[in-house]
Amino acid sequence: MAEDTRLTAVVALAQGMAAAHGSREAWRAAATGACRALSGSFAALSVWERELGRLRVLVNVGDRAPDEDEFPDAEAYPVHQFPEITEFLHERWAGGGEPNAWVETAEGPAAGRRPGYVHQRVAALRRRGRGCCVVAPIVLNGRAWGELYVARAAGDPLFDRADADFATVLAAVVAAGIAQAERLEEARRLAFTDALTGLANRRAVDVRLDEAVERHKREGVVVSLVVCDLNGLKRVNDTLGHAVGDRLLERFGSVLSLCGAMLPGALAARLGGDEFCLLAVGPAADEVVKAADELCRRAAELELGEGVACGVASTEDPIGPVHSARRLFRLADAAQYRAKAERAAQPVVAGREGPDDPVVRLADAPSGEREAHGERRRFRGRRL
Repeated sequence: MAEDTRLTAVVALAQGMAAAHGSREAWRAAATGACRALSGSFAALSVWERELGRLRVLVNVGDRAPDEDEFPDAEAYPVHQFPEITEFLHERWAGGGEPNAWVETAEGPAAGRRPGYVHQRVAALRRRGRGCCVVAPIVLNGRAWGELYVARAAGDPLFDRADADFATVLAAVVAAGIAQAERLEEARRLAFTDALTGLANRRAVDVRLDEAVERHKREGVVVSLVVCDLNGLKRVNDTLGHAVGDRLLERFGSVLSLCGAMLPGALAARLGGDEFCLLAVGPAADEVVKAADELCRRAAELELGEGVACGVASTEDPIGPVHSARRLFRLADAAQYRAKAERAAQPVVAGREGPDDPVVRLADAPSGEREAHGERRRFRGRRL
């Protein structure tokens, strides 16, 4: 391949990874770009999981065999099956050697490889109708991260030493792209995460709830929201200090997360201050109420604090049409306010006391009355 053609391929790979949204897209872009750059028929990107002693495949692209999924859930290979992983991705690199790529063929070792290994790769090449492959270690932040693997079909020209050298360059470009993708993922995670508890934050809830209500309007999927206030936080802060108050918030966050696990796919979040919520999309309303009841029980058993006031609103209950996330939030918030006013030990559920349910009427009240309710609620929250 001409030098300018290879330079163009490197640029295309880097641009593809830079344009990716999320890690999966970045992995696919890396494997696809390398496959094209090396005129391969198949490519894979794998990560070395040291703690598990295995090489786990992240993505397969190109002409995949029947047992090769694009994003496999459990395609992994024990390190002992590939002695060169330890040598090339650990020992030689740690000793100052270069993480150079090497070539395997269906007939055995080729360019850049020492003889003497009985390779699982050779058997895999034959089994999947491939004639050769080039394997390039990926080094990230000074440590072996994984490998880039590109193969050609049987009958195609074999990779040579120049291809192996080029694969080494491609692996370096992939490493830079992975580092960038990981930084962006971390930035996104921080933007939607509460720093103290590690739960989702209000921004994450707003985005997910908007999406959920749209699904409800299109598909009729059940959307339920549990809103709760942790009682007694101000007293803990005033008498024991904010460090202890933070510990109470963290412990309640763990309880919320545990109860949220009762609802597949539920989002546990801290809205701010002593306010938390659970957002469930799909589970029946009764299951959500059951989880909320468990939350109240566990919160009452915490060493600090005074339990929790919990309100629930679900599109499966008789609360009227829900056309906006704001309406469902108002219903759950009003139910929570009632639970707090009555010092209820169990969750209050919007719509479960008939058409005269004051929770429903409050949510549907004129804006002035709702705003007055909000002011009372905020004032009460400051007095905890």
